[in-house]
Amino acid sequence: MDASRRDFLMTAGGIALAGGIVGSSVAAYGADSVAPAPAGTEHKLPELPYAYDALEPFIDTQTMQLHHGKHHAAYVAGLNKAEAELAKARAANDFSLIQHWSRQASFNGGGHYLHSLFWKVMAPAGNGGGGAPIGKLADKIEQDFGRFDAFKAHFSAAAKAVEGGGWGMLHYRPEDGKLLVLQAENQQKLSPWGTVPLLAIDVWEHAYYLKYQNKRADYVDAWWNVVNWEQVLHNYETQAK
Repeated sequence: MDASRRDFLMTAGGIALAGGIVGSSVAAYGADSVAPAPAGTEHKLPELPYAYDALEPFIDTQTMQLHHGKHHAAYVAGLNKAEAELAKARAANDFSLIQHWSRQASFNGGGHYLHSLFWKVMAPAGNGGGGAPIGKLADKIEQDFGRFDAFKAHFSAAAKAVEGGGWGMLHYRPEDGKLLVLQAENQQKLSPWGTVPLLAIDVWEHAYYLKYQNKRADYVDAWWNVVNWEQVLHNYETQAK
């Protein structure tokens, strides 16, 4: 088992997330965001690295309060519940609900992981957020996508076209060192094994509906103003060694 897969399994509490982002690493969003949880401990909602109003006017304060304090908190609670129920099943040797609780662990574990990444890859516009990629990441994007504008158009199109709720993501594939733009439906569907998310945008309606109503495309376009490229560079450098 490679190190990135092992790290993610530790972060998700050791549950094999069926169809999930098992190749992901805690390093993708910073080791201080969510501490790896030994068996029997509970996952915690990470604090935001900025105030709820810090991403205004591109992401509004009320959305941030609800998104972090309600939606992400619900994924944390759901993951803890699922892992507790799986532990009970093992203790009782009763696996009649294994499919249900495995799915709950996958869905809520993916939600917890991706939201923890999402908060870290944003920063206030003009104070760490916005602009263009820097350093080795800028060079790698140019190498793999031709130019930044082509990458940005590709990423935006993928995010806008996610069916239902889900995510647009930039992944790193250690096997061949390539950057990939991918989609995820819900928190865990369509994500391949063996890749590590470096950058993610949440396109569930709860991420934008209060300010942008049904205009997901406007939200995606505005979101580029708060992308924290220094953090994304850190995520890339952590993986591309």
